[in-house]
Amino acid sequence: MNSAQQNTSSPGLGAAHAGPRVALVTGAGSGIGRASARGLLNEGWNVILVGRREQPLLETAVGHANARVITADVSKASEVDRLFAQVRADFGRLDLLFNNAGIFPAGALIDEVSLETWEQSVAVNLNGAFLCARAAFGLMRHQSPMGGRIINNGSISAQAPRPLSVAYTVTKHAITGLTKQLSLDGRPFSIACGQIDIGNAASEMTTSFGAGALQADGSRKAEPIMDMKCVADAVCHMASLPLGANVQFMTIMATNMPFIGRG
Repeated sequence: MNSAQQNTSSPGLGAAHAGPRVALVTGAGSGIGRASARGLLNEGWNVILVGRREQPLLETAVGHANARVITADVSKASEVDRLFAQVRADFGRLDLLFNNAGIFPAGALIDEVSLETWEQSVAVNLNGAFLCARAAFGLMRHQSPMGGRIINNGSISAQAPRPLSVAYTVTKHAITGLTKQLSLDGRPFSIACGQIDIGNAASEMTTSFGAGALQADGSRKAEPIMDMKCVADAVCHMASLPLGANVQFMTIMATNMPFIGRG
């Protein structure tokens, strides 16, 4: 009987890993990725910081001896393969992937969205998440002890769209499908997968929301914004659970954000 068959009787209950926990965070050079990576570092994880530009990653890593910087463009399969080959060689395992990297194109109606903008959004937001999840799943399935956790960064837009955000909204809805499929297929291998849908955390993306964000009725209204630490704490909570437990979907937002009842 192979190891996968042996573990099927107790899905999601992989053996505890005694050594240092290893996490990989994409888009770790800013915003949610930076805050979450620092939260994990503060909790003692070895964290691999991934992004296209080295300098922002080095800034995230300042003061953390347990941080490792690796540059990679997650939208390119060859770079993701190189990244995970390096993770395997240097750490021998991966306990957590936070699939965070993403872009938010400028707002436009669908007939005004260029094919280039659409393809770039799909390449980063969806293909990048798929490529990293594929590589992480393969590593987690074959490492010993087997198993690990994947957290996908969805978005409030994975549940309800904002106006003029077709590329972002479609890719984030697709992330929910990826999360569900990974959760199902990961059961025999002690691979848990959850999704965090985040609304209005203080970052470069939400800078203008305090002055006025476009609403479904065409008006612009200021929207509350929560501290980024709230998001980092939520990600760390999801990551801290034993593999026998999983936060399947979490929505975290500023309390008075106009999400419930949007539209």
